[in-house]
Amino acid sequence: MMKRRREQKTDYAQRLALLKGGKNRIVVRKSNNRMLIQIVEFAADGDKTLASANSLELAKLGWKGHSGNMPSAYLTGLLMGRKALQKGIKSAVVDIGTQYSHASGVLYAAVKGAKDAGMEIPVSAAPDEERIKGAHIARYAAELKKSGKARYERQFSAMLKKGIAPEDVPKNFEEVKTSIMRSQA
Repeated sequence: MMKRRREQKTDYAQRLALLKGGKNRIVVRKSNNRMLIQIVEFAADGDKTLASANSLELAKLGWKGHSGNMPSAYLTGLLMGRKALQKGIKSAVVDIGTQYSHASGVLYAAVKGAKDAGMEIPVSAAPDEERIKGAHIARYAAELKKSGKARYERQFSAMLKKGIAPEDVPKNFEEVKTSIMRSQA
């Protein structure tokens, strides 16, 4: 137990407060390149994952953008929310662990995605809608393209290889969102 606290992997005071509530937790974990969102239930012999979504699953639904940015965080939350609702899980409390939290960040974009799927999650923090849709990426790409094509191609090389111009991220976002909402997950 002390090792996990020392390595800053677990905040036991926060965990105890969440567990005392007796509700399922929506656990949001972010790395540089992907998002993992789970609904977790406490059990004495170890936590049990009830529903899960990884941002890499978005590629199967048509997402061509990066899997660790704000639009993909929202879409992953939306996908996880749909999966949870299909399993009869309707509510959860947010558990971001020891990650840095701010209301306009990707962690809360993922939670907003789950809320928009229909889950009841008591949280008021939510990022700007335009950032969730990827409009900031499209604006930056347009500015960068004007200043120099070489820099633009270097910055967005992964997206361009996948066959999407970064200016089209908001359009791709809407297509994938529609696909998730129509799907049975």
